[in-house]
Amino acid sequence: MSSRTSPISQSITIRRAVARDAKRLTRLVRGSGAYEGKYAAAVAGYRVGPDYIEAHRAFVAVGADEHGGRVLGFYSLVLAPPELDLLFVADEAQGRGIGRLLVAHMQSEARAAGLDRLKVVSHVPAEDFYHRVGAVRTGTAFANPPAVPWDRPEFEFRIPSE
Repeated sequence: MSSRTSPISQSITIRRAVARDAKRLTRLVRGSGAYEGKYAAAVAGYRVGPDYIEAHRAFVAVGADEHGGRVLGFYSLVLAPPELDLLFVADEAQGRGIGRLLVAHMQSEARAAGLDRLKVVSHVPAEDFYHRVGAVRTGTAFANPPAVPWDRPEFEFRIPSE
């Protein structure tokens, strides 16, 4: 079974990101296979710095391994206005449910913060993922060259109270 389709075979912990995670998160963003080809410029100079981590509710999914934990993915939740700002899963860890775990965790954090919905401006190749995890398509964020030269789908997560 390939790593893209195998179930989670190790324990995964989701924890709050800390400043020392910044370089690993930046590498994860810049190295994402979803941003190859025409999308590469969007992340070429992207940086997830300690200042970003301090200012946002950023969480990492860490897999247990012989090195004491490896970052497999992360997300960042912005409370005002409510938005899922970033969500990345390492290429070699995709297809194993880590993105789904991060979304469930994000929804729990959003609920705890009193949010009933939040927006996501998706990267085009991630559109199917957001459909699968329950986000509802609400519109289109139009291109804003030179920063983003393509239209992007907008989604909304509705956060039910428990």
